[in-house]
Formats: sequence, structure tokens, C-alpha cells
Amino acid sequence: MLQAESLQLLCLTSSSGVPLFSRGSSKQLPFSIIGSLNGVHMFGAGHGTQLLSCETERGSRVVWRVFQESLMLIAVSGGGGCAVSELQLGRLLDNVWNCMVMVLGQDELANIRNVERLKREVRSCYRLIDMLMELVSDDQGMMGHLTQCTDCLLLSNSSMVQETLDSFTQAADSEFGCLLVHGRVAHATEKWWSRLAPQEVVVLLTLVHSLSSSSSCDYPVFLPKGSPTVAIRLLCFQLLPGVHVCVLCGPKPSLYKAENELVARFWSPLLETLRSCLEQADRSILPPSVNLRWDVQALLLINRESRRAITVCPPVRGGAPANATPLLSSHRRLELLRLFYTFAVTRYFTSEDAPVSPASPTSEPVFEDFSQGFTHVPLQCYLVTDDCKCYGLQSPQHQLYLLTDLSVPTFALRSVATQTLTAITAATGF
Repeated sequence: MLQAESLQLLCLTSSSGVPLFSRGSSKQLPFSIIGSLNGVHMFGAGHGTQLLSCETERGSRVVWRVFQESLMLIAVSGGGGCAVSELQLGRLLDNVWNCMVMVLGQDELANIRNVERLKREVRSCYRLIDMLMELVSDDQGMMGHLTQCTDCLLLSNSSMVQETLDSFTQAADSEFGCLLVHGRVAHATEKWWSRLAPQEVVVLLTLVHSLSSSSSCDYPVFLPKGSPTVAIRLLCFQLLPGVHVCVLCGPKPSLYKAENELVARFWSPLLETLRSCLEQADRSILPPSVNLRWDVQALLLINRESRRAITVCPPVRGGAPANATPLLSSHRRLELLRLFYTFAVTRYFTSEDAPVSPASPTSEPVFEDFSQGFTHVPLQCYLVTDDCKCYGLQSPQHQLYLLTDLSVPTFALRSVATQTLTAITAATGF
């Protein structure tokens, strides 16, 4: 019987089942269990069956993915309150593969010439893999690893910053640049939004975060979708603690020229503006012009066209009556938001790569079986839990996932969600 105490991730060669690495819990799975997980998948493949996931009697989950018919990644989550949804595990495996491609290149992974050498080379991915695993239960409001959208920050009066970023990127002989504030994209060039796949941005931001202690870096990267076999350069510079500017470019300019000439020329005049952006980001993901209702506990808003997203988890209530119930902890609200997002995209709403399994068993108490047979695409859904009320709203351009107080009447949830969506989009154009 499989008993995993927490999240673990395994990587094996798909043809021979040779283990390359294991990350996660300090209590590693026994080799016999690893062999069984690989063996049952190979047995199914030999009989024309593709084994994707399973759940044990104690609530542990196992998800398999084979990439390029070369490597197999297996994610195992513990049972009980530690269980992670199948959607989260599947996207973790996708992100880990993209991370490995970004660092090593697809050729190195798809055509394994020397297993022992690959074992050594893949160690350079360990820190990024560990960070991706930590994001599964992150309480900082970063959900791009799950939504496969870019985590964004909406700043006010920021046209000057955008113009500076465009000019800086052009001076660096590139069309791909972005400005990050506390790990979220505050501004980016047009090509960054239109040409980079959201999955690429997710792993690029993870890489930048891992390098955030450096004042500057010049790192070769492969783009998992756009350039998986030819490396390009990622230049990253810290403008202020918590503020970084990044550029994807070719052999020019040199790191020395970019840091000592371009950064000083374009960004030094804007340091006070950047400090203002940093102060706003410390207060809220949204600009001051957006006022949320006091009974909104948290929200996730996705722009389906640009694949950008914002996650808002207010630290305090604004304008709440004296008898209002206290806010749930930010960790609990973000956990509920992830569960509600998973619930909605696997049963009702549209997601590019979310598995639709309406009748699959799950241990989360907020989930319910969904009866098949609907001929239309649902546009709204709601859920009432012991902690809060949840409402989902889908339009051709947006998806909104909203958590409210239990005091909000159920019949009013649609109105609250619509007002919230309108308030944000009208003030920011998101």
C-alpha cells in the first residue's frame, strides 16, 4: 500500500525505468514502490492502455506523464488533508518538464546518449524543480503554475514605465522584455505577450526568482515552445530590491554593456517612479482606483485572450461593519481559491489543457459529482462551503473566481461577481 506523507516527484527513463532523480519529502519512497509505479505504467502501455492517474484507498494520488517518449515523470501526493488535486499534479509535471527543457534543451532530454551524464546535468534543475513543488501550496498569491497564465500586477499611471521598457528592450537588440515587481509582471513588450507561450513565462519567472539575489545575470535558456533546441540569452537586472527588468536577446549586447550603459541610461531617471510602484505593490495587486466590496475574501481574474491573471487576497477589510466576521487567513483563502478554480475548470469552464473528469472521485469536501448530459457550456457556477461562498463567471474574454463572506445572500452572488468584474476591467482595461 502506497503511503506518501507529502508531495514527491520522480523522474525515470521511459524505456528502461532507470531513476534519474527523486525530489520532495525527506522520506523517500522505497525502490520497490518506485519500481511498481513504473512497472504498472509499462504494463498498461504494453496492453494498449495509457495510465494517467490513480488514487489509493487512503486518498494518495499518483499522476504519470511521459515526455518525448524519453522521460517519465511521476508525481505522488499524500492522503488526507495533504492531498493535491489531479489537475495540480498534472500541471506540476508539465512545468517540471518545461523547466528541464529550459535549462538543458529538448535534444538532451529526448535523445539520451548517456544516462549517468544526464543524471549529473539534471542536478542544475533541482532548485527550480523544488521551487515549482513549493508553489503547489504557495501562500503568496502566485497561481500561474496552476492556471498556466502569467501572474500580473496592475499599476496606475504607468505609461512612462512602459515606454522606458520598450526603449530599453529595443536598445538591447530585442523585442522581448518585461518588468517584474515582487515576481509578478507589471509591464512587458508587445512581443513578450504575443509570442511567448504562458507555460514559458511561468518557468522563466521561476528562474528569475531563483536568481533574484544577484544584481545581474546572463543565463542561457531554451524556450520550451518557441526555441526548444537553440539557446538564447536571458539578461536580468535588479533595479531595486523586488524590482527586476528582464530581456531575452541574442549574442549582443554584452552583460557589461547592458548593465553599465543601458540600465543606467534608461532606468536611473525612473528610480522614484519604480519606488512608487513597489509601494503600491506592497499594498495591493490592484491600483487605488479599484475599490472592492468589503465582503470579498479573495479573487482570481483571468484574461483569456492574453492569458494573464491577477490574484487578489485583501490583507484587511475596507469599510466593513463592526459585526463583520474576521477574514480567513490568507493561506486558507488561497487554498480555497485553488480548490474552487480546480473544481470549476475540471467540471464547468473552459481551460486549454485541464482534464475533464466530472465523475472522478476526490477527497476535497467542496467537490461534488457533476451529472453528464449538458449540451451547453456553463457560463456561471457557484459553491457554498463552511468557510465562504464561491462564484465563477465566464465570458469570452474573462474568467472570474470569487470568494465572498457567508453573509452574502446566495441569490446576490451573480450581481456581486458582475460588479467586481466591471469595477476591475473598467478601471484598468485588464
